[in-house]
Amino acid sequence: MFGMSRKELIDRFQSKFISRKLLVFVVACFGLFSGVVTSGDFVVIASTYMVAQGGKDILIEYFKSKNSVM
Repeated sequence: MFGMSRKELIDRFQSKFISRKLLVFVVACFGLFSGVVTSGDFVVIASTYMVAQGGKDILIEYFKSKNSVM
């Protein structure tokens, strides 16, 4: 940890506790409720988050089942 830049430390801490997709979704929620993000923009962000999470989950299950068969 010593010798790392501030950005590297923050990125390392953030990557251990929260995914980047979820972080974007949380920031978008905050933006929506504070009036900075429009409802249309929020729909796009939320849809992208759900599709990305769903795709990731499908791939994880696919590779788990593929590895358990062998």
